Formats: sequence, C-alpha cells, structure tokens
Amino acid sequence: METPPEIHEEQILSILVRNRPGVLSRVAGILGRLGYNIASLCVAETADPAVSRITLTSRAERDFTDKIRKHLDKLVDCIEVADYTGTPFLRRELMLLHVTFREEERADILRAIELCQGRILLLTEGICLIEAAGDPEHLGGILACFRPFGIRAVNRTGTIALPRRPS
Repeated sequence: METPPEIHEEQILSILVRNRPGVLSRVAGILGRLGYNIASLCVAETADPAVSRITLTSRAERDFTDKIRKHLDKLVDCIEVADYTGTPFLRRELMLLHVTFREEERADILRAIELCQGRILLLTEGICLIEAAGDPEHLGGILACFRPFGIRAVNRTGTIALPRRPS
C-alpha cells in the first residue's frame, strides 16, 4: 500500500522576537535545518522598538507550526509564535512596478492604474513607476493587467498580516 503524499498548504506565522542582532538569522536557520523553504519573509519593529514582528509564509504540511514552535520556543529572544493559517486575519503586500508604454498607450495605462487601485510614483515619457497594495491574488491580477504593456521591474515586500481581532 502506497503512503499518500503529504498535503502542503500555505502556512502563515507571526513571530514576535526581541529586536537584537542575529535573531532573524537564527529563526531562518531553524526553518532551513528542518527543510522548509521560506516563501515570504517580512520583518519590522512593532510599536515597541525593542520588539520586532517576523511574518513568514511557507508551503508545508499541516503540522508545520507545531514543529517550528518547538524549536522557536527554545530561542531566548522568541516572545510569541502565532499561526494565522485558517484564522480570520488581514493580509497585505506592497508592490512597486516599473511599466513601459508607448505614448499612445498613456491613457490606457492611467485607466489601468485607476482600475487596479494603484498609485503613480513616477510618470515620464514611456515609463511609469506604480505602487500597489493588496493580497497576493490582487497583486497577481495587477501583474497580469500590466504585462501586455511591458513590465521592466517588480519588487514585492512579502506578506504582512494581523488578526482581524487583537488577542
């Protein structure tokens, strides 16, 4: 009898850590040692500058959080691990997008930016730098919308997330 393949789904963790040198490296090292790939990673100070929030996403089996938490709990600088997977939370990414266009496409570009709820950061002859925020699906739709014009460069922050109701 064959063993069924592991079900891999997107896992989203929020990890509060003391804001000290080397903490991010140790957290990422744990995931690497356990064989997990980090799909998205975002780190920033919280309202308390002594504490940072690490938001990471990975595609993994369902017991991912339990495995990771056991190792993170051993880190002195780890304060709290929250698993947002399957819970009501809000999630966003920020994307910067350089789009090229011909002058006769300018009105189409401006209309597309408005429809996609983007923001123009720079508009010069033949090039537009756009800022967009939303969930990953929304940003994927924006990329598809602007691909026909000509995308020169893209940079995305990765996921940031918070629960809909604070605990």
